[in-house]
Amino acid sequence: MVKQKKISVLMAVYNTNFSYTKRAIDSVLKQDFQDFELIIIDDGSKENNRESLLEYAEKHEDKIIYIRHSNRGQSESINRGALYSLGEYITILDSDDEYKPNHLSACLREIEGLDLICSTTETIVDTENDYYVPDKDDYTKLIHLDDVVLFGTLFGQKKVFTDLDFKTGFAADADFFEQAAARFRVKKLDLRTYIYHRNIPNSICATLKKANFANA
Repeated sequence: MVKQKKISVLMAVYNTNFSYTKRAIDSVLKQDFQDFELIIIDDGSKENNRESLLEYAEKHEDKIIYIRHSNRGQSESINRGALYSLGEYITILDSDDEYKPNHLSACLREIEGLDLICSTTETIVDTENDYYVPDKDDYTKLIHLDDVVLFGTLFGQKKVFTDLDFKTGFAADADFFEQAAARFRVKKLDLRTYIYHRNIPNSICATLKKANFANA
């Protein structure tokens, strides 16, 4: 019988530079709470040095599960990862971000009495302007990152992630949190144990911001 894990960490990868992906993986492996599985969903990557990623996954196969499918987007990849998961709780890590060593243990403490949480981040930026992103309700307006919901900071009971699906498109994370709020016990916290690398130039958020704010 397959042993259940306390936490399943889901990470979708699509053409992410392996140096970033390795940094993300290492931040999970170095957690002070070790009862987890890391499920990497390769979303049809062609340019992320897949050989290195596979070799690294095999090196840590006691902790890592690797899945690959054709390109479907982050939302569908995370949805699929949730179906494969064995964790009592599910959380997410973007492939170009990282956790502080106490991220999982901090989330476990905070989830007591709740079904789903999200949190603020420690954000790495190049300029002050990087703290602001397009408002999901009006792309022509900017909103501070502390006021949004970010994929990677979601942490909750498995039933939340299997009862609800992430929709495709911008702000799928905020939409998921709003769906969950209508059915489950949710809360946003000020943890800052998730390190968000906002200074990645080709991210979806950065691309959308450039399209609507020429001088951003």
